[in-house]
Order: sequence, then structure tokens, then C-alpha cells
Amino acid sequence: MAEYDRQTLGARAGSAAAVDEGLRSYMLRVYNYMGVGLVVTGLAAWFAAATAITTNPDAAVGQLANGQYVTQWGALLYASPLQWVVMLAPLAFVLVLSFGINKLSVPAAQATFWAFAAVMGVSLSSIFLVYTDASIAKVFFITAATFGAMSLYGYTTKRDLTQMGSFLMMGLI
Repeated sequence: MAEYDRQTLGARAGSAAAVDEGLRSYMLRVYNYMGVGLVVTGLAAWFAAATAITTNPDAAVGQLANGQYVTQWGALLYASPLQWVVMLAPLAFVLVLSFGINKLSVPAAQATFWAFAAVMGVSLSSIFLVYTDASIAKVFFITAATFGAMSLYGYTTKRDLTQMGSFLMMGLI
């Protein structure tokens, strides 16, 4: 059992190298989780879109305005009341994670995160029906490079980048 009643006269700070190594290790784990989450989201989006359209007019149950043929799965996903569930499900996951993160066990929180990543992919899958694969890849890599550069800048300069939030949000709009 830990000794909670011991008297200490002063706190000892860890060396800067030990603190930096701990922060580096922690951030690496966070970025690994987020990277794998992005892969899960991308694969779920691609799979949902790939199974929702077909090039065979005989296997199609409908046709989109851009001329693509829709399978039964695509009609269910994009042209039925289920589309609202698919669209709003990520919001439900965000609410569960934000309000229940302190109550969830670590395995439950991780399972919820992986489910969120997959559902987010299905929710974003309609992007593949509208834009080309090259356009999607280009925007993804631009976004990833911007995130990486800003993260590296904030980590190396130790600056708080939250002040740039409103400026960058206006750029997004």
C-alpha cells in the first residue's frame, strides 16, 4: 500500500530530458491511434462506396444523377431513411465519448473509438460517389501534411496554437 501520510518538504522536478521523452512517447501513442483510426475510416468509406455502386446496369436497382448505377446496398445507404441514421450516427458516438469517457473502461473506450472510426467512414462514403479518387487522395495528403507541419511546429516551439483557431476557421469558411 502506498504511503499517503509521509511528509515531504519539497517536490522534485524531473529532468527536462525525461519529461520530453515521456511527452514524446505519449504523443507517439496518440498519433498512432489516430493514424490507425484514419486508416479504418478510409477503408470503411471506400468499402461502403465500392459496394454501393456497380458498373453492371442489370445488377443496379437505380441510377444516380451522375450516371452511376446503385446496388441494393447503395439504395439502402443513400436513398432510404437509413441515410439519416448513417449521417447522424457519428454525432451519437461523439456524445457518448465526450460525456462518458470518464465512466468507460479503457477497452470500452477503445472499442467505441474503433466503432466511431468505422461509422464515420460509412458516413463519409458518399464523398467517393461525387469526387474522383485522385481528388480525394490529394486533399487527404494536403490535410495530413498541414496537420503534421502544425503539430511539429507546436511541438518544437512549445507555442500554443489555439490562438490561430479563429483565423484558420475563417480560412476554412
